[in-house]
Amino acid sequence: MATTTANAPLPRIAIVATPLSSAAVVYGMYEMFKSAGRDWPWMLNGRYGRSLLDPVIVGAQAGEVTGCNQLPIRVEMALSECSSPTVVCVPESLLVPEDAEPGLFEAEAAWLRQCHADGSLVTAACSGAMLLAQAGLLDGHEATTHWAYCETMQRLHPSVRVQPQRALVATGDGHRLVMAGGGSSWMDLGLYIIARCVSVETAMQVARVLLIDWHHVGQQPFARVARSKQVDDALIGRCQTWIADHYADPAPVAAMVQQSGLPQRSFQRRFKLATGMAPLEYVHTMRIEEAKHLLETSGLPVAAVAEEVGYDDAAFFGRLFKRQVNLTPPQYRRRFGGLRAALSVHGNT
Repeated sequence: MATTTANAPLPRIAIVATPLSSAAVVYGMYEMFKSAGRDWPWMLNGRYGRSLLDPVIVGAQAGEVTGCNQLPIRVEMALSECSSPTVVCVPESLLVPEDAEPGLFEAEAAWLRQCHADGSLVTAACSGAMLLAQAGLLDGHEATTHWAYCETMQRLHPSVRVQPQRALVATGDGHRLVMAGGGSSWMDLGLYIIARCVSVETAMQVARVLLIDWHHVGQQPFARVARSKQVDDALIGRCQTWIADHYADPAPVAAMVQQSGLPQRSFQRRFKLATGMAPLEYVHTMRIEEAKHLLETSGLPVAAVAEEVGYDDAAFFGRLFKRQVNLTPPQYRRRFGGLRAALSVHGNT
C-alpha cells in the first residue's frame, strides 16, 4: 500500500469491538493509528501534524458496548455501514481457551469474510485470531495467536498451520491476513499496519513517541507451562505431582515409568494422551521453566543454572533453552532479569 498524499482519502482502519474485547486494546489501537503523522511534528516543533490514518471503532451495532473488563467502548459505526475498509483489526477477546467459539460472533465472522473478499487487509491481535479462524479465513494458512490459545486453535481448526513461536504472521493472498501473537503484541501489529499503509519511517516515529519495543523474539520467552495442567488421569496426575519436585533427578522418565507400574510404551502413550506432551518433553519443559526463574532471580552462572535444573552438559542446556525460548540463557537474563529487578524496585517504593 502506498504512502498517503495530501488529497487522497485516508486509509480507513476498522477496529472491531465486541462484549469480549478489551477497551484498553481497542482504544490503544485507535490512539496509535490516530497518532501516525500527527504527534511526531509536535515532538519536534510543538505543532501537531495531520493524522495519516482514519481509525474507526465498529461493532454489530452502533452505540456503546461493555467490554470484557466492564469498561464501555463507544462503537462509532455498525458493521453494515462499514464496507471494504482498508484494514480490519480484531483485538483480543477474553475467551476461555477451552470454551472458545462455537457460534460466537457469526455476524462479525460473515463481515470479515466479506471484507477479505473485497480486498481488505484483515488482521488480529492476540486471541482475536480465533475469530479469523472461525470465519474460515485461516484454513490452509499459517497462523499465530496468544500461546495459551494455540492448542485450542489447532484442535478446533485442524487445517490451520498454527505457529506458536511466531510473534507476527502475515499470510494468504497478498499477505492480507496478519496476526500478532501475545497480549501486548497488538502494538507490533499496529506498527506493521502503519508501515504498510503509510511508511516505515512513520511507523518508526510512532514507536519513538510511544516508546514501543518490538517483540522480535516471539512469544516463547513469555510462555509458561500452560500445557502441563493437571489432568483427569489419576495415575498420570500422581506422576505430574512427583516430577514437579524431582525434575532435576537423573533419569526422571524412567522413575515415573517405575512408579506407574506400566510397561514403558504404555506409559509413554498414556502420558502423552493425558498431557499432550511426551514424558521427556514434559521434563525438559519443567526444567526450562525453573531455569527461567533462576536466570531472572539469581546471579548463578549459566553452567550452574544448568546443573541446578538437571543438566550436566551446559552446552546442551544452552541449545535446548535457545530452541524452546528463542533466546540464549544470557539474553533471557538480560531481558527479563532487568525487568524483574525494575518492577521489584518500583513495587517497593
